[in-house]
Amino acid sequence: MIGFLLLFLLAAGVCGRLGVWQLDRAYQRAELAEQHEIAEAEAEAAGPEGLGVLLPPQSTFPGELVGRQAWVEGEYEPEGQLLVAGRALDGRTGYLVLTPLRVSDDGTGGESWADLSGPPVVPVVRGWVPTTDGPALEVPSGEVRLAAYLQASEAAGTGGLPEGQTDSISSAALANVWGNPIYGGYLVLMESDPAQLSAADGGPHLLPRPTIEGGNGVNVQNAFYALQWWIFGAFAVALWVRLVRDEAAGGRKRSDGVGGGIAGLPDLPPAPRGEVPDAGGSEAAGGTAGAASNGDPVSRPTV
Repeated sequence: MIGFLLLFLLAAGVCGRLGVWQLDRAYQRAELAEQHEIAEAEAEAAGPEGLGVLLPPQSTFPGELVGRQAWVEGEYEPEGQLLVAGRALDGRTGYLVLTPLRVSDDGTGGESWADLSGPPVVPVVRGWVPTTDGPALEVPSGEVRLAAYLQASEAAGTGGLPEGQTDSISSAALANVWGNPIYGGYLVLMESDPAQLSAADGGPHLLPRPTIEGGNGVNVQNAFYALQWWIFGAFAVALWVRLVRDEAAGGRKRSDGVGGGIAGLPDLPPAPRGEVPDAGGSEAAGGTAGAASNGDPVSRPTV
């Protein structure tokens, strides 16, 4: 029992520590979201920053850049435009209009791609549309200057969609279609100069600012995981208590003579020395023994 106790206490301790870790994660994500909101408010007050200053091409996307405002100049390449299927806006499922922009200025004067093979391309989500046709898909021509929100690249999709559609916005996958160099995230359009066709006139619906997954406040999912680990730890202790109680109950049964016979019947008391225990015919055995002790002749079978 002491060995089991040590084992279960170890398991309970591990579960308790994992619960604390999950609770810390819940508050850390809340703090990260709060810090992100503060940084974004400061960035909005300062205005958009050059894309190349925040995120050079061919570099890893830092998580704290989600939702940051950036500006960039370049020309759209309409032949590379894709529709991202299965995206919802205001409860309706439709498509994101994803258009490559060949960059001419990202705030660095070309220094961000000086060592690369040429001007980079950045994926731009120009908005949301309900269908795969219409004037909303028309691509503005000529040089444009964009102000947009930054968003991290997604994982590669599974494919299998019609030509001209995709199920993810993955810079790695888009590089195979549009070519390198490419930025490690994508832009969610805020405004364009010159302006694209507005949603009121049949153009794409602009999307809200991206936010860090998990939102504000304590992350409920991580808090629930913490509660689960603590329940597992309490179960380990309760299991040891149950084992001790069952062991104690079994000891009491053995001490009062119950449970040692067949099917739980009481054990037979030990027979006195010199006597044979009664095996079922007590009267007949007793009578024979008494006759022999009184000297009476005992009949024997005739040979």
